[in-house]
This record gives sequence, structure tokens and C-alpha cells, in this order.
Amino acid sequence: MSDVTLQVEAGVAVLTLDNPSKLNALTMGMLDTLGNHLDALETRTDVRGVILTGAGAKAFCCGADIAEWGSLSPSEFARHWVRRGHRVFDRLARLHLPTIAALNGHAFGGGLELASACDIRVMAPTATLALPEARVGIVPGWSGTQRLLRLLPEPVVKEMALLGRRISADRAAAFGYVAEIADDALSSAKDIAAQLSGLSPRATEVSKSMIHASQGEDRAAMVEALGGAAIAASEDRAEGVVAFLNKRSAEFSGK
Repeated sequence: MSDVTLQVEAGVAVLTLDNPSKLNALTMGMLDTLGNHLDALETRTDVRGVILTGAGAKAFCCGADIAEWGSLSPSEFARHWVRRGHRVFDRLARLHLPTIAALNGHAFGGGLELASACDIRVMAPTATLALPEARVGIVPGWSGTQRLLRLLPEPVVKEMALLGRRISADRAAAFGYVAEIADDALSSAKDIAAQLSGLSPRATEVSKSMIHASQGEDRAAMVEALGGAAIAASEDRAEGVVAFLNKRSAEFSGK
């Protein structure tokens, strides 16, 4: 059954959208599986970076499988399909590990929105980006008009969303959307991920959180996470836990 696979090697996790017969179009099952893999990766200590890619050479992901959502009622489409995608994509964006999208092929619609939830993007020279939703009478529903606006100029996003025009790899690189253009996007992404093995995982995690907080992405959650991490390293926190377990009053030192 087409799904999302997870492989971990040398501290690098590779998530692969494995639905090549449909250009890796996303199904409800794939969204659920991707979300489960992200939850599992959040707790692993042997992983320093995560790569997201697609099976085959044609597409990273061509978007949402129309066979999955085409027959849904308006309320089902909004409550289940759109919200489910948002939950998973937001989960990817908030993952504490650095994430790299290896765009081995075209990224359309939901596929482009998925790539935009990653921290770094590498793109094959023949791959293109597009928001083709208007061609089938819908609009971007998984952050295409929100998160993408922080990564590309507004006129470009309008050009894509209103006209359905494709953006080439060269143009995407000129806008800074992709970090590299490489014939083998996955190999290039692995090289970038390998560089993370020599860096402090705590430093990269905190840097990512601070950048997201400055952009207003879950600012309250980011601030609380950073504050929680800081207080967890204090002597007062250790004293408070010991005192509670021993049923005595804590003697805080302010350290």
C-alpha cells in the first residue's frame, strides 16, 4: 500500500512519500502515517536531521489526491481534510530537529506547502513549483497563502496562485526559496544533514525555535519551550523536584 516510509542511517532520518504511481499525491492515510513518524522522531536521541523526499524521479509531491477529497461534503472537506493537513504540516514545521526537503521532482499544491514547512530545501534542476488549485476550482488549503508568503515575494505567490504558473528551480533559488540546486537532490540533502552531526543538537534546536518565534509562528509555545528549557537547567528546579518527592519545603537558592 502506498504510504510514507522512514529510514534512519548515521543519524539522518529519511521520510519518503511513497505513492509514485500518483506522483506521490497525499492521501489521508499518508497524512496520518507522516504525522506518526514525526511524533516518533520527536523523541529519538539518535537523529540529528530529517530529510523529506518523494519516491521516483518525476515528483516530490503533486499535492493532495483528488480521489481522496473530491467527494467530501463542504463541512467534511473543511473539518477533516483541510484541518488534518494543517495539523501534520504544523507538526513538521515545529519538529525540534532540522528538516530538509529534497525536491527530487515537481512540488505542486500540497506538495509545495509541505516543502515550505521544512527548514531547508534542495531542488533538482528540472523540478518546478506551482499552486495549481485554481485550475480545479479550489484554493491552497495547507498554508500556501500563509507560510509560503514568508518564503517568497507576495507578487510571486499571487502569480502562482492566481495564474497557476510554475516557478523554475533557478527562479526559486534566486528568491532564496531553495538553498541548493542539485542533480541528485537527495544526495545533496544528505550532505547537508551530515554537516549537522558535528554541530550541537541543542544549539540548532534553540536557534530554530528563536527564528520561528521571531516570525510569529506559535510564538507563545516557542517562548514557553525556551523558558522551560532554561528553568530545567537550574538548581532551583532540581531542588523543587527533590523537595516535592521527599514531601518537604523547598529551599530555593536562585541558581
